[in-house]
Amino acid sequence: MKFQKLTITAAAAFAAVSFSAAPAAAAPKIPCSTAKLIVPWKAGGGTHVLFSIFEKTIASMDVSPKLKVVTVPGQGGNKGAKEAAKAKADGCTLFAIHQSAFTSYFNGRIKFHYDKFDPVALLTDTPDIIGASAKAPWNNYADFQKAVLAAPGTVPTGATFGSTSQFTWLRLEQKTGMKFKFVPFDGTRQRMTALLSGAITLGGLNVASGRKYIESGELKAFAIAADKRDPALPNLPTLKELGVDLSFSIKRGIVAPKGTPAAVVDHWAQVLKKAAEDAGLKKQMVAKGTGVNWVGPKDFQAWIDKSHGEFKVIADAMGWGK
Repeated sequence: MKFQKLTITAAAAFAAVSFSAAPAAAAPKIPCSTAKLIVPWKAGGGTHVLFSIFEKTIASMDVSPKLKVVTVPGQGGNKGAKEAAKAKADGCTLFAIHQSAFTSYFNGRIKFHYDKFDPVALLTDTPDIIGASAKAPWNNYADFQKAVLAAPGTVPTGATFGSTSQFTWLRLEQKTGMKFKFVPFDGTRQRMTALLSGAITLGGLNVASGRKYIESGELKAFAIAADKRDPALPNLPTLKELGVDLSFSIKRGIVAPKGTPAAVVDHWAQVLKKAAEDAGLKKQMVAKGTGVNWVGPKDFQAWIDKSHGEFKVIADAMGWGK
């Protein structure tokens, strides 16, 4: 009996040693010590700032390769997209992307969108806010909608035509029957200046760009296009609370050149997941008015397919690219 117990114990110990000695799954070979993350907009912009936080977080992690943000601005984000799309699919080049990829494609400014890349991870979420000048004669969403419905196409609304800054307003038109008088601006800074001066009545905001102005009364906010209220602006209702089934946010993610090996894509997806779970990173993102929600390659692709359909409906209705 003692011999039997001894034999069993020895066998178990041998199995444990054998198991622990078994090699772990080999990390994919990525032929660089530091990979390049192309951000196709100027340094200091929202996308650059947010992914620089990821860069610094990954630098502190025990992973290889590290990640370096490189800005390649120009052509409304399309110059960087073209460079990323033709890069070698070896894991040494990644690309920061959001829904402007759809608007550029449907407007005919570029011949591809997300379909030229392999999805790695969807990471951040920055909801749109239905914003207005302090001079706007309404103090709540119901009065705002009633007035716009009564005077279609007359209320000056700032946006960059055919961009994500116009998309929420176009969907709001679809959902409610309102019609806005769109006034073109090259970028967020110009639109904010016009809103603050009262040169336009309406314009999109987000927590990062608009919170201090909303709290000071320099700008008004009628609703946030999110699924739930933002903790930074707890008194601001969602559009869904107000009876409008609409949410829209800038969702920033990372993709790789088409044909990047699945093991390499998964490696970066897991690195980014670990970074997204970092408490310090989350705290910085909250300060920027941005949520962090890691979504892996498969579900990222499902989101791409769904979003493509939503943008196509708007593009067809607006005659974009024709």
